[in-house]
Amino acid sequence: MIKFPKIVGILNVTPDSFSDGGKFIDKRSAVRKALSLLEEGADILDIGGESTRPGAALIDVHTEIERIIPVIKELKQFDKGIKISVDTTKHEVAKEALDAGCDMLNDVSGLRFDRKIAELAAIYDVPLILMHSRHKPSTMQQNPYYANLWRELIDELTTSIKIAKLSNVNNIIIDPGIGFAKNYEHNLEILKNIDYLSELNCPVMLGISRKSFIGKMLEIANPAERDFATILIHTLLLKNNVDYVRVHNVRLMNMTKTIMNNLFTL
Repeated sequence: MIKFPKIVGILNVTPDSFSDGGKFIDKRSAVRKALSLLEEGADILDIGGESTRPGAALIDVHTEIERIIPVIKELKQFDKGIKISVDTTKHEVAKEALDAGCDMLNDVSGLRFDRKIAELAAIYDVPLILMHSRHKPSTMQQNPYYANLWRELIDELTTSIKIAKLSNVNNIIIDPGIGFAKNYEHNLEILKNIDYLSELNCPVMLGISRKSFIGKMLEIANPAERDFATILIHTLLLKNNVDYVRVHNVRLMNMTKTIMNNLFTL
């Protein structure tokens, strides 16, 4: 049986995410969506209460907590075994989420915004996802520039990893940050050479689901219509060392897993 990445299902409890903003903003619809993602084959749910799409404005701690904590509590009450990652850049939100039972933290700023997130990951002994990005979501896509894309990406992720290790985080996962402070060519360069990340000796998460580079490549304006391309790109990269794939359409990703396992079981 081939190695297949863990499937991370995206649950945006936000009014303004680029693909599904507003669909799951209330607790009932969010919990229903979460359970659907699990039924479809998600290994982990990644819950976010603040949009990080290009141009998104930051929200306050209280609003973010109000959006996600009731959802986490209800899911954990339903089944303590549900694995939940929380997508946040604020330690106050992370603390509330951990106390509610979340199992993993996902920081799209790579600890640039709030280093206390690393301290919490160490205290609660949970995995910490460190994504590469620059600036804030509101400005990150304003002419992103790299003199040497790979060297700078590796160096900046190395800095994030060092901060986490200084806080005694035991389990660090890295994400190259497709679509975050990167243009179309940058995104393709990363995907073509994703194995370069092995230099960092950390598990890798890849999040390309429905992103704008797919829309540009295939001239698909509606993000929800980019699922097939998302799954195809992930499948083409299975030979690489990717440990987690973060997707909106879990059902298609899990179908791919089933097909691959049946075709390549020895």
